[in-house]
Amino acid sequence: MTENKPSPKALISVSDKTGVVELARALREFRFDILSTGGTAKVLRQADIPAGEVSELTGFPEILGGRVKTLHPFVFGGILYSRGDQKHRTDAETHGIPPIDWVVVNLYPFERINLEGKLSKPEMIEFIDIGGVSLLRAAAKNYEHVVVLCDDKDYGPVVKEYKEAGRVSPATRRELAAKAFAHTAHYDSIIARHFRESLAPDVADLKKDLKVESAIRSDSSTLFPSELTLGLRKVADLRYGENPQQKASLYRDSGSREWGVVHAQKIQGKELSFNNYLDLDGAWQLANSFALAQGEGRPPASGAGKLGGSHGGVCCVIVKHNNPCGAAISQTPQEAFRIAFQADSLSAFGGVIGFSAKVDAETARQIAKTFFECVIAPDYAPEALELFKAKPNLRVLKQGTALTLPYELDVKRVSGGFLVQEKDNFFFAEDAEPDSSAGGLGRVVSKRTPTPEELCSLDFAWRVGKFVKSNAIVLAQGTATAGIGAGQMSRIDALKMAVHKMIGARYELLGAKAAVGAGAGLLVSGTAPKPSSGLPLVMASDAFFPFRDCVDEAAKTGVSAVIAPGGSLRDQESIDAANEHNISMVFTGMRHFRH
Repeated sequence: MTENKPSPKALISVSDKTGVVELARALREFRFDILSTGGTAKVLRQADIPAGEVSELTGFPEILGGRVKTLHPFVFGGILYSRGDQKHRTDAETHGIPPIDWVVVNLYPFERINLEGKLSKPEMIEFIDIGGVSLLRAAAKNYEHVVVLCDDKDYGPVVKEYKEAGRVSPATRRELAAKAFAHTAHYDSIIARHFRESLAPDVADLKKDLKVESAIRSDSSTLFPSELTLGLRKVADLRYGENPQQKASLYRDSGSREWGVVHAQKIQGKELSFNNYLDLDGAWQLANSFALAQGEGRPPASGAGKLGGSHGGVCCVIVKHNNPCGAAISQTPQEAFRIAFQADSLSAFGGVIGFSAKVDAETARQIAKTFFECVIAPDYAPEALELFKAKPNLRVLKQGTALTLPYELDVKRVSGGFLVQEKDNFFFAEDAEPDSSAGGLGRVVSKRTPTPEELCSLDFAWRVGKFVKSNAIVLAQGTATAGIGAGQMSRIDALKMAVHKMIGARYELLGAKAAVGAGAGLLVSGTAPKPSSGLPLVMASDAFFPFRDCVDEAAKTGVSAVIAPGGSLRDQESIDAANEHNISMVFTGMRHFRH
């Protein structure tokens, strides 16, 4: 006589009901008994699928407003029961605990609700899933006997495997268990981030009370807890990484607002590469840094309005290998692009373009004349998009203005671990006694005070320099780069490169031509041509000058104003050099290394 084998059981309790009816119907066809909880049970019954309540199994109702539904030995005993363990079998039979073979759970949408920002902190607490996380972990732990599903994309393939083989293979069960543990870890990381960020006041509060900001930023336990979890969710697989031999994927930062190039809308073009994303991020952040400057709570440098400076106008930046090769601000996107491209047209070929404002048809027409990999802007005129269609390989992306988040983390991989720091969202040091003659940029350390035009250009060059790899020197005239020296091992070499770029460009800035002689030997003969336009040539350095040589050589090419952090033991030597050459010099008090 054949012993009747009990029907397998599946526990289904999902917040997101996508695909759950189809899954439950398939399980019923496989003769599964289904256990469920409130909302899920209601959906299944409305679809004429028999589903028993968990409370019927446990003999205990849901309590505490639904906070406790499944946390019961009858449920967790059935999930954790190891079928081959005699002691487990004895315990289960003694207490009448039936085995549970499938666990289908997804969690309260804490991430989505948190990002919507409509609920109070007490209301948000109710979206922290306790029972669901516990069910997934229990089922994943006992994967040798239990199938665990936390993603509706897995429903179809797993049902197909069960239908064809009469079981779910050990390899698949193990893979699903790994996914469940990753899912709960990711979920907890978002909650941990929410609590960590809730310890800090918002950006507006920080601006009102810099002492509060200083106190919080000095508390490393708030910024950098002893255990740091980062939640990442895959967006896409990429063709390859930095090089073809490297595999790569793109992930977004879970729990963070939808901003940045990861969330940009691709309007046209080929698949984006790993390197495209790096350059797009640099171009987008630099272009937007000028739009964000208006929200810093500091007055614009004198003369900025006159020249369409960092607090007005359209910014265009062209990036190559994650370094800007040209940047400009002008009254129209077409003019800003023309000047930025002209600053280093050789390097710009095959680069990535970023704009701080809408791209019009004439700008698109100019862009289409040269090969570029990508362009990113807040918006595009319909006519511009039509023109871009003639360049189908050009990747065109749309993304709005950047956000300034008070405690963004910058993470870099090193062998065996990670370096974690605050993102450098700063430009200038806060001075208890601002120097009005420095226009909010820092303090004037030279005998000569910068003119309004020099202050405007210094502000511009300093902001661009923050996005150039160290050692970095930026030469600028008006609100346009004249030459950029990036990634050099010595500061004097960075200056040599910047001057070389300036001479090679035969630059034309804001409509004022500056003639430069072909092959002029700056830093060799000391007779390099000086700019002939009416706009001053200025220099920005991302870190202090270790010696006075940079100031001396800058003077030879016509630099009239310099901005740098200061902080060298030999600062006075550089100041003396500036005074000897009648150069105005501003120290910001803040270094901007970039590696």
